Amino acid sequence: MNAPTPSLQAQQAPPQRSVPTVRLTTAQALVRWMAAQFVRLPDGAEAPLFGGVFAIFGHGNVAGIGEALYAQRDDPQLPLPTLRAHNEQAMAHAAIAFAKAHFRRRMMAVTTSIGPGATNLVTAAALAHVNRLPVLLLPGDTFVSRAPDPVLQQIEDPHDATVSANDALRSVSRYFDRIVHPAQLLSALPRALRVLTDAALCGPVTLALPQDVQTLAFDYPEPFFVRRMVTFHAPAPLATELQCAAELLRGARRPLLIAGGGVLYGQASDALAAFVRRHRVPFAETQAGKGALKWDEPLNCGALGVTGSPAANQLAAHADVVIAVGTRLQDFTTGSHSLFPHARVLAINANLFDTLKCDALAICSDAAPALDALSTQLRDWCSGADWQREALQAADGWREAMLNLTAPATPNADADTDTDTDTDTGTNADTTAGSARLPYDADLIGAVQRSHPDSPAHDIVVCAAGTLPAELHKLWRTGAPGGYHVEYGFSCMGYEIAGGLGVKLARPQREVIVMVGDGSYLMMNSEIATSVMLGAKLIIVVLDNRGYGCINRLQQACGGEPFNNMLADCLQGPLGAPAIDFAAHARALGALAEHVDSVDAFAEAMQRARAARQTYVISIDTDASRTTAEGGWWWEVAVPETSVRPQVDAAREAYRAGKQQQRR
Repeated sequence: MNAPTPSLQAQQAPPQRSVPTVRLTTAQALVRWMAAQFVRLPDGAEAPLFGGVFAIFGHGNVAGIGEALYAQRDDPQLPLPTLRAHNEQAMAHAAIAFAKAHFRRRMMAVTTSIGPGATNLVTAAALAHVNRLPVLLLPGDTFVSRAPDPVLQQIEDPHDATVSANDALRSVSRYFDRIVHPAQLLSALPRALRVLTDAALCGPVTLALPQDVQTLAFDYPEPFFVRRMVTFHAPAPLATELQCAAELLRGARRPLLIAGGGVLYGQASDALAAFVRRHRVPFAETQAGKGALKWDEPLNCGALGVTGSPAANQLAAHADVVIAVGTRLQDFTTGSHSLFPHARVLAINANLFDTLKCDALAICSDAAPALDALSTQLRDWCSGADWQREALQAADGWREAMLNLTAPATPNADADTDTDTDTDTGTNADTTAGSARLPYDADLIGAVQRSHPDSPAHDIVVCAAGTLPAELHKLWRTGAPGGYHVEYGFSCMGYEIAGGLGVKLARPQREVIVMVGDGSYLMMNSEIATSVMLGAKLIIVVLDNRGYGCINRLQQACGGEPFNNMLADCLQGPLGAPAIDFAAHARALGALAEHVDSVDAFAEAMQRARAARQTYVISIDTDASRTTAEGGWWWEVAVPETSVRPQVDAAREAYRAGKQQQRR
């Protein structure tokens, strides 16, 4: 056969189709792509995936990303708002809190300059990584051309010229990329989006943006910027895993379910309710999972673990199977693996890594489909009748105790009480005796919730570190998913106020109440000014115990002397420790604020705060040593093996005894 003629070859070749392009800088393309991503919310409404971009500009991002954000801010079809903050770590915390408040279905981006702006993101990125929360970090970077090296704020490594300050973000990012050519966005952005929207991979994404590359132009394909609906990814359960799990549970008489953050992020509250009601399985809550079901659900035994309720911990200690749903089983949940060491663990988690803990039997799946499918497999199976009665009695008793612990104090009540058990350490702690003693956290938690008739369903409480998360985990009554927003995966002091801002931006119709200790307030408070500027009203309750009271108690529980935690026990100059006026400070940042001297005065101030239209700060002096005695569990904190102090030796013996109870 003769070879076809060239003209015939040309006729048979597929027609050339040109894709329309648009010429944009790297920064313009990035911003336009972000604005084009949309999500469908649970109520059916559509919303932008990115709620905005927090930005603090510097020489590393003002000319590139800054110009692109300015052009996009008022785009009639795809607007993308830019929000200014006062601290890079704080604005990243706010962005992370925004995503957490949206159960990871919406998120924000953060852009900084190079140098300290970028390194200020490391703590926030670690927080997002630990908590499996999405945030897009866009730090500026040094010049790819290296023509002006070293530029202002540049980190120089004499052994590796490719290293910049942004490399510090590698270990705390779930996906990291450095964009050194405009075309790289075409592959980097889809990869970044997959991590941000995948239940198993979810966490912080860092795209380092060299400042010269931000400004380079490229002909991008126009379809890349078409408005599109984002798909969220999560694994479905395997039949073999379900069969093994069902077999395990059919042999169980005393099961306990642990509700973790994955229940909320997987929108599995209804599936959880159906499972525990059908199979009569009592359940307990982690910090991240609290509020998945209402506080008064009959089989809700409350908080679990080191900061747990007596009801939940009692059941956990006697359970034969623990169903861990959407929890990474960190040490505060497991009592450093001493709370249920003899129970078989069934782990249901979208992240395979988390299903491998505690030698668990695994169902690698998002929570809702796993619970639904497992329930179908179990059919009419229920927990033992005696176990159900024990669980209902324990849960009812704890709910009554919660209300009593947070009830208004009666005149001269507990006037003769001078010690309370420290929830975190199980030790006795001195208190101020007499009827004039200072209030402690539970008194104020109760006063906050009494200040609104529908507080459990109406309010969102925000907290992160110190004693307050322990008290809130036990005592805050949550009436709706998302009403409890405590960052305890990283337990990051300074998250509270910035996080409250992010929650308010996500849920503007809810009352957001930030409860924060004086130590965390002093670490990071600048976003009070941002909340005022944005009209994002917060109620901030500052509990002033004049130091790091939580660690002071832990220090003594480990046999140490009070040292370098409370202001009174710190090295001081001739003027002594300052008397800090938190209300005056908050007013200087633009908030309304007052200091009160009693729980009754605090209750009145809460009414004024609720009625206010702008951020309102209430400070009150609190007892540094008193905590709620009920509940709690052992927590492993290593104690010195030798010491000249007999108190340390005694603490070491208690530590050794605790370790004997751990899972082996």
